[in-house]
Order: sequence, then C-alpha cells, then structure tokens
Amino acid sequence: MTYEAKNYENLIGLENFSEQMLKNHFTLYQGYVTNFNKVSSALAQMATEDKLESPEHNELRRRLGWEFNGVRLHEYYFENLTKEKTSLTKGSPLELQISKDFGSVESWEKQFRATGAMRGIGWAMLCYDENSGSLFNIWINEHDTGHFAGSKPILIMDVFEHAFMLDYGLKRADYINSFFNVINWGEAEKRFQ
Repeated sequence: MTYEAKNYENLIGLENFSEQMLKNHFTLYQGYVTNFNKVSSALAQMATEDKLESPEHNELRRRLGWEFNGVRLHEYYFENLTKEKTSLTKGSPLELQISKDFGSVESWEKQFRATGAMRGIGWAMLCYDENSGSLFNIWINEHDTGHFAGSKPILIMDVFEHAFMLDYGLKRADYINSFFNVINWGEAEKRFQ
C-alpha cells in the first residue's frame, strides 16, 4: 500500500499561525507519509523473503503504527482547523453530548485546555466511545500511546513543539488560545455523527 499526502495549503493565512510554521508542519506531515510508505514497503519485501520472524521485521512492525498515527493525527488536526470563524452549534448532538458528559461546554473547554497544557509532547484529543456513549478528553503521547481503543476522534490539537514553538516559543497557552479561535466546529460535529 502506498499512501499519498494530502494538501493543506488552504490553511496558509490561518489567524495567528505563520506561513513558515504551517509550511514546516506540512513538511513534517509529509515526512510521516514518506516513512509510512517506506516501512510498509520494507515489511512487504520481508514477507516475500520469508523474514517475518527477524528482529528487523519485528521492529519495523512496531514502527508502522507510530508512522501511521503520525499521518492520521496530523490529517485530523489540519482538517479541524479553518480560516473561517465557526462556533459549536447550540443544540447540536455534539454540544448536547459535551454538556451531558462534562456538565457544560465551558467545563469541557477548561478540561481540554488543561489536557493540552500538560507537560510533555503529544496530542490532546476529544474522542467518543460509542460503546459507552461517552466523550473523553485524552492525552496521546508520541502518536501511539494513550488512544482509547475503538474510540472516534472528534477534535485533535497537536501539542508537539513543532506545532507552536516557531510562533509562540514556550507560550503553549497562547498557542492553545489561538487554536480555539480556528477550530472548524463543523468538522468536529460531522465526525460526531
């Protein structure tokens, strides 16, 4: 399987996100796509050579998920950003579920911001577990640790340094404020359906 990087150049001009930072971020994303393809190709080659029990195969198999999640999390992140100001629709299924699970949208936002502000590198995600019918704010570390198995990503915020340091330095809270001003709530609501 060969994966093709998506084009997110339409985000250039995003409020409080410099063109240089966005272009750097797109290049990083394309690197994950390239690496996923390289690892996939190497694994396919090892299968044809009957090297499935080699240490090299095992390590590449472990790496495949990390690269894939790097691709997919970036796509979710870029796709839940917009240059057009949007708001969470009052009375929408997502707004009602957030209010049910967190007490209010304001309470959810406070918890989501706190998740994103945690020390370390990773991702803050609002996800939905269809089995329990509940939303959760979770921390994903290094792409591959912290996912709730089977949960549906609703809103993703990249909090690796590359997502904000060029524009914000160490002021992660300022980046989080800017992120909240460019959320594509229509995309989040669509993911919740």
